[in-house]
Amino acid sequence: MSKPTAISPASRDPDATLIRMPELLALTGLQRSTVYKRLKSDPTFPKPVPLSDSNARGAPVGFVLAEVQAWVKARIAAREHNAA
Repeated sequence: MSKPTAISPASRDPDATLIRMPELLALTGLQRSTVYKRLKSDPTFPKPVPLSDSNARGAPVGFVLAEVQAWVKARIAAREHNAA
C-alpha cells in the first residue's frame, strides 16, 4: 500500500482546496465563536461545504480556500477604503 503524498500549500488550487476550521481560524484571525456568528450574520463570509451526508451538529465541514482568501482581501480593501 502506498503512502499518500503531501501536497505543498503553494501547489494547491485554491478554488478546489477545502480547509478545515483550524486553518480557517489561522487565515482569518477569528475565534471559533466569531466564525459561527459571521456564518449567521455576514452574507459575505464564506459558507461551509459539508464533508459528509450528515446534518447533525458537529458534522465535518470545510471551507473553499479561494473564498476565504477573497473574504480576507475584501476586509483589507475595506480598511484601506475607510481610511481614505
